[in-house]
Order: sequence, then structure tokens, then C-alpha cells
Amino acid sequence: MAAIPLPTLYSGGKLFPVSFCSHATNKHTIKISGSFQFKRLRKNKLRGNDFFCRAASFVVIRDLDADEFRHPLDRQNTLILRAIPGLNEIGKALLGTVAEQVMLLENIGTSVLVSENQLPELHQLMVEASSILSIESPDLYVRQSPVPNAYTLAISGKKPFVVIHTSLVELLNRKELQAVLAHELGHLKCDHGVWLTFANILTLGAYTLPGLGNLIARRLEEQLLRWLRAAELTCDRAALLVARDPKVVISVLMKLAGGSPSLADQLNVDAFLEQARSYEKASSSPVGWYIRNAQTRQLSHPLPVLRAREIDEWSRSQDYKLLLQRLKWVNSVV
Repeated sequence: MAAIPLPTLYSGGKLFPVSFCSHATNKHTIKISGSFQFKRLRKNKLRGNDFFCRAASFVVIRDLDADEFRHPLDRQNTLILRAIPGLNEIGKALLGTVAEQVMLLENIGTSVLVSENQLPELHQLMVEASSILSIESPDLYVRQSPVPNAYTLAISGKKPFVVIHTSLVELLNRKELQAVLAHELGHLKCDHGVWLTFANILTLGAYTLPGLGNLIARRLEEQLLRWLRAAELTCDRAALLVARDPKVVISVLMKLAGGSPSLADQLNVDAFLEQARSYEKASSSPVGWYIRNAQTRQLSHPLPVLRAREIDEWSRSQDYKLLLQRLKWVNSVV
């Protein structure tokens, strides 16, 4: 298990834009979604632009708290981690200025930083997802890699960042890609990134201790993996809050389990859900339960079929429906 970076292996048609400005055509026809106000300007003010964008319409969940969508297993295992004496303090000591600079320069030097002027569609997806989850947008990097993946790194007191691999961008449509970004934002919303970074470094450090070091590290690693699997279920819920369609989130899981760009149009979400139900049925016997635990004990993520089943069930829950009722359109003057 690598300490840094922190892979989540979570890993479209665009949602309504956070901001919108357009050059008008000769017929002054602009097609948009959401509520916008436009003011006609004299041509000499914007060098021929006929309209200037005055307001943008976007969705937010007012006063969203992480505990409102946190999975019960995440809450339970987080309490266990917090009970480990000195975990936070030791982690801060291990993660110093040098390590911070290494990670920062690694991303700046080997990836592409997304912004309004660099891969603007990806930037828009991140800003939209951040607004829905009521969290400040982190930096977003795109890295060349054949392994579909995305991960988050949060250093206490510093601006966090998300990294997505190019193969993941190729595999997913825009709605699915935004669900992945929302999943990563879920880690930040719930402070997973800080805990995971500290715990990973502490675990690796324990292996260097003489005597009981290996035993301590194994126990910490086992507890860490148990917590991380629970945390992933929480972040799948964050993805659903942004996508507002369980099939989008389940499609991501299905593609990560066995998809490729050439097979994408042949994959069936309903069939994958049926597969998930059959797995639960097969693992419900005593022998099946033992095999299932053996399968997952050393994994950092729950099995894709189990995650699909979990998100399908939560999408039918009253808690999820109540959160959706708090969605509001907000106009932001620009």
C-alpha cells in the first residue's frame, strides 16, 4: 500500500454552467440552460460583443454538512482512528515541509493544471460539483497514465489537490467524470485526505521500528484499510448528490470493473446491478461470508458490485431524498 499519492480507484453531458458568456451570433440567438440575465452593451466596450453575462445560475445544497451523507461505517471507523493515541501529532511531524514540496513539485512538473484557460470543460465540472457540495474547489491536475485512476491529497493547512489520469477521462463520459470529481471532493468534505495521509505515513514509519514495529504496523494497516473501505462508501454518496442519478455512479463502478472506451456503449447498468444482487446472495452463506471477508480484508476499496448495491440502496433512502429537497438554484452576479 503506497503512502503517497492516495489512489481512490474511483474511479458527459454537462450540468448547468456556473458562469456563461458568449459571443452573440448575427441573429442574436443564444441557447442556454438555467437562469441568466443579459445586458446589451455598446460594441466599443467589448470589441464587438453584443451581450455581457450579468448572472450565472447554479445548484447548491444549502449548509451541507459532511455527517449528513457520511456512511455509518465511515463514522464508526473514524472514531476508532481518532482514538489511536498521538496519531494526528505523529502524522504532522512525519509530513514536513520537504515532503510537501516534493508532492507539490511532482504534480506541477509532471501534470497539467486545470483552470479556466486550461481544459476549461474539466474546470467547469469541478466548479459545479464543488458548489453543490458546498466546498471550495481544490486544484485539479490531469496526468498521463494508462491506468484509470483519480486520487486526492490534502496537507493540513494547505490547498488540497485532485489528480485524474488521462485514461479515466477517455473511459468516462462527462457526467460520469463529474461523479468521479465529486467522489474526490467527498474525501475533502469529510477530511479523509488528511487522515489518510497521516495514517499511511505512520503505518510505513512503524515498519521501521525494532521489535514490535511490524506487529503495530500490521494492526494499523488493517484498521486503516477497514476505515478506507468505509470512507469510499461515503464518497460514492457525494458522487450521487452531484450526479443526482444512481445509474451514473453505478456506471462509473461498472466501467472501472470491466469497461473500455470500445465497450462503453454495450455496458448495461441494470445487468451490473443484478450481478451485484447475485454476489450478495452467493456470499450470504457461512462459507460465502468467510470468502467475502477474505476477498476484501486487504483491499483499500470495497468490491465494485458491493459499492453499486450500496449506492442503489441509498438512492432509495429517505435521507437522500431529503438532501435533494434542499437543492437550490442560486444566481451569482459576475
